[in-house]
Amino acid sequence: LLPVLVVVMVLGSIYGGIASVSEAAGMGVIGVIFCTWIRKELKWQLIRESLHQTMMTCGVILWLVFGATALIGVYNLMGGIDFVKSLMTGLPFPPIVILLIMMAILLVLGFFIDWIGIMMLTMPVFVPIVVEMGYDPVWFGILFCMNMQISYLSPPFGPAAFYLKGVAPPEITLQDIYNSLWPFMALQILALAIVMMFPQLALWLPSLAYPN
Repeated sequence: LLPVLVVVMVLGSIYGGIASVSEAAGMGVIGVIFCTWIRKELKWQLIRESLHQTMMTCGVILWLVFGATALIGVYNLMGGIDFVKSLMTGLPFPPIVILLIMMAILLVLGFFIDWIGIMMLTMPVFVPIVVEMGYDPVWFGILFCMNMQISYLSPPFGPAAFYLKGVAPPEITLQDIYNSLWPFMALQILALAIVMMFPQLALWLPSLAYPN
């Protein structure tokens, strides 16, 4: 019951507008520590291993951010963004085909790179092209998030498979988990296609919150 309460507290504070994502994450950490203390599982070794794993994860993310920022900075100074923008908008294809190419690139990158690295690498290039073609950048941002949901499941990088492996019975292999994820990936690709065909599905709520 206590872990469920922690989840409700974290998600409820975010969706209720009480706390930001970072603040809710901090509350979640405190809640988890409290739960392990109540269950008499709180040990110094557990805290040390958790801190070590957190530092490793943050280190990987920060190196991705540093590398992507440096790459995009040099790329922009050399005129790469303007070149790609002119190249993409000059292709003899309708805008929807160019958008499909972008989605395919994001999908392929999601097999190998974390979503933060993909965002840092592609968004400075793709967003100006999307705006140039007359599409809503909010809609494109939602398409990007849906695409990254697919990458969260897709092998070999998909973190969801490793999380499931950590709580699955020993007889269930990582390959079994990968095989079971394909139907969910297909459903998410279908949802991505539907939102691409009907943009108002993604834009009606933002239009209510920000009518102008």
